[in-house]
Amino acid sequence: MAILSEQQLKEVGFKSIGKNVRISDKASIYGAQGIAIGDNVRIDDFVVLSAGAGGIDIGNYIHIAVFSSLIGAEKITLSDFCNISSRVSIYSASDDYSGEFMTNPMVPEQLTNVEKSPVFLGKHVIVGSGSVILPGVTLGEGAAVGALSLVANSVNDFDIVAGCPAKVIKKRKTKLLNLEKNVPSS
Repeated sequence: MAILSEQQLKEVGFKSIGKNVRISDKASIYGAQGIAIGDNVRIDDFVVLSAGAGGIDIGNYIHIAVFSSLIGAEKITLSDFCNISSRVSIYSASDDYSGEFMTNPMVPEQLTNVEKSPVFLGKHVIVGSGSVILPGVTLGEGAAVGALSLVANSVNDFDIVAGCPAKVIKKRKTKLLNLEKNVPSS
């Protein structure tokens, strides 16, 4: 994976960018002026970050794995220590599938009924491969999403959810909160 240099990162035009940020030269960035990136962040090949009016805030110690996407009109927040596995899709906007309205961004807006709502991932959230997070979802601190899950509703702190639709399967251990104390501050 070829990594953008510090100079190349500055030229992208991010809202802000921290230290030790490693972004693949194969990642696609849209609306960079609305994207804030903290320290110690890695964004892999073929990731798409597409910030709408709400922007995207990426905290510290974050990994966004290959083929993932963060897309939408409203704000998407990844808090510190989040891990986004490969092929995860996070949406802060979604078309109305009912048939009452038309769909897709090329249709005039007055003919669509796009749901737009912020998405928030708390500290230490992990999202498994192939999962989809829909608009309006909050994943509480330490929440874990199993692979291939569809998350349409918010998840409480330290709940582990899985499935389509995602349902709580058990509680996650909280030892990681003590381990966090050993991580150098950004």
